[in-house]
Formats: sequence, structure tokens, C-alpha cells
Amino acid sequence: MSDENSRELSRLWRIFRTTKQMCADRGYELTEDECHISLDQFRAEYADSSGAPQRHKMTFTARPTTEMQKKYTPLARPGQPTPEPQIGTVHVEFNGDPNLGVKGLKQFAQLLSEKNYYTGIFVTQSAPTSSALKIIPSLLPTVMEIFREEDLLVNISKHELVPKHTLLSAEDKKRLLERYRLKETQLPRIRVDDPMAKYLGLRRGQVVKIIRKSETAGRYASYRWAI
Repeated sequence: MSDENSRELSRLWRIFRTTKQMCADRGYELTEDECHISLDQFRAEYADSSGAPQRHKMTFTARPTTEMQKKYTPLARPGQPTPEPQIGTVHVEFNGDPNLGVKGLKQFAQLLSEKNYYTGIFVTQSAPTSSALKIIPSLLPTVMEIFREEDLLVNISKHELVPKHTLLSAEDKKRLLERYRLKETQLPRIRVDDPMAKYLGLRRGQVVKIIRKSETAGRYASYRWAI
């Protein structure tokens, strides 16, 4: 194996592990072994005979756990006493094209639609063109997220300076607002493009609980409304 192949394989191994851990932290069904695959195992499964990594082999899907489905179930309302969870299978694809344009994103969106995947995560080697980014809203109801490979080299949720973030269910959000007699707009905010919000796949209107360490209180919780 050449030094170049070895470096690229190691880099993609780290990205692959972070992506699996991110999906598991959101609540998708992934095992510990899948999330902490060894470099040797990654090489055996995702490299060719020369040791070069094969991105197309890294594609994976995962289903939401029961707990995740509960968190994504809207509150009951007149005419909809038993609402369906607004979540489903996630499909993750790794793209190594040097340029990612409109055609590439449309093909990915078409695959998500044909296979009935609820969410698509596109991990790209290069940044999408500005015209490609503009078409994403038109691809709805498909939920499509784009991550640069370089942004997944390190799992930011494991950094000692990053507090634990936990998504609240619609029911927990309702109880929180009632307890403090607040409107959601009165909560501190977190942008959906915040690194931890992107990691958790937060959607506008959701509330995340943030637990920080305190020298005096031990731990304390705060809440952020996603915008």
C-alpha cells in the first residue's frame, strides 16, 4: 500500500466512524461495533486490493429506534389524534467527486425518493456549488443534509469543551414551556447551522437540552430553541 493510500484510508476511516457515531447519537439503530470499527476492519471492508479506499462501499442506511420515533412524533391535535413520527430511515452516502453540482444533488434526491428514505446525509469531498445549494429547498419533502468530509474528521460531541446536547420530544417541550410559563420564542436560541445542531440534525422549532458542568452546582441544564 502506498503512503498516499494509507493516509487517505486512515482519514476516511475517521470520517466514517464519526458519521456512524453521529447517526447513533441521533437515535438510529447502530451497534457499538459499527460505530467503533477498527482501522484494520475498515481496510478489509472498504479498500481495494491496492489499499485505496472505495467511497461507494461506505454507503449505509439505518432505521430510527422507538425512542427516536417518540421524539419526532408531533403532539396530537383535532383531526389527528395519533400523529405519525416525522422520521424514518436515513441513507448515508459518501461522494468523492472533485466538484458537486446540481446534477449530483438531484441524483441523490431521486434515490432518496425512489427508495422512500426519510433523510439523506451526503458526505462530500468538495463543497457544493452555490447553484447546487440553492436547489435543496426545492427538493423537499426530502430531508437532505450535506457535510464536508473535513467537518467529520473529529467528533465534536466528544470534545471536553462541548456540553451534552439532548433533543426534547414535543411532549417534553410542551411540559418545559408550561412549567416556566414561557412561549418558545422566549427561549435562548440555537441556529440550525450551529455545529452541534447540525450534528444532531436539529430542525427549526425543536428544543435541545444542554447540560453543562459547574464548579458550584455540579451540573446545570439550559434549553435552546432551534431557528
